[in-house]
Amino acid sequence: MSAGPVVVAGAGDVGLRLARRRIARGDEVVALRRGVGEALPGLRWQRADLATGDGLAALPHGVAALVFCAAPDVRDEAAYRALYLDGLRRAIDACRPARVVFVSSTAVYAEDAGEWVDEDTPARPPAFNGRVLLEAEQSLAGHPGATTLRCSGIYGPGRGALLRKARGDQPGARRWTNRIHADDAAAALSHLLDLAAPPRLLLGNDDLPALEQDVLAWLRARDGLPPLAAGAAGPATGRRVANGRLRATGWTPAFPDYRAGYASLPGGAGV
Repeated sequence: MSAGPVVVAGAGDVGLRLARRRIARGDEVVALRRGVGEALPGLRWQRADLATGDGLAALPHGVAALVFCAAPDVRDEAAYRALYLDGLRRAIDACRPARVVFVSSTAVYAEDAGEWVDEDTPARPPAFNGRVLLEAEQSLAGHPGATTLRCSGIYGPGRGALLRKARGDQPGARRWTNRIHADDAAAALSHLLDLAAPPRLLLGNDDLPALEQDVLAWLRARDGLPPLAAGAAGPATGRRVANGRLRATGWTPAFPDYRAGYASLPGGAGV
């Protein structure tokens, strides 16, 4: 990676985990967020609103890398376009990065009958979020140093939706689910910054797609809750995300499956 700071646009959970990793490697990191976060040696906070462009003029120019890992406040198409299309363009124009790593999503895929998807699977997003993310990916086609990491469901401390579901009275669906621990997502992003020429597109997922009903049953057993009666039978829906290309670059997940990931979290935490 060339000399200069790393700009992390959207310094939330994953962004801060990435910032800590890059600081540990000796990088200067500029973190973009509407509000200032925790103080860390080697980290400079920049108040900025990616959706409006406020504050971006203060960014340094000619930075080593821009990692765009922002998330919208609301789930509607206008918010997605303001952030992922206008915000990404504004951030690139403001800091002129040598490298760009864009965090996208496996929501760009339409497969829903248990198929495996990888980087060669055609993207046919069925909903607006995937369509906007795919447009943002395509907007990077002219940038010679751009890489897209399509992440599956990110989980970790403070993300408790699935555990709350496990504590309910429904056994879960026969639907394939995919996930990546927040720390593994940050490690993947940092790893890509260390590669001289990373692939243009990669999928970020752990090693083991799993049926939702199996994950919920395991979480209930982990927390000492009684098993629930099995739900409706039938063919499984959802898709299974392959991580072979990312692993081939030398990345290895610290949490290779949901058991390893959730076992590292206290009861009451999780995705």
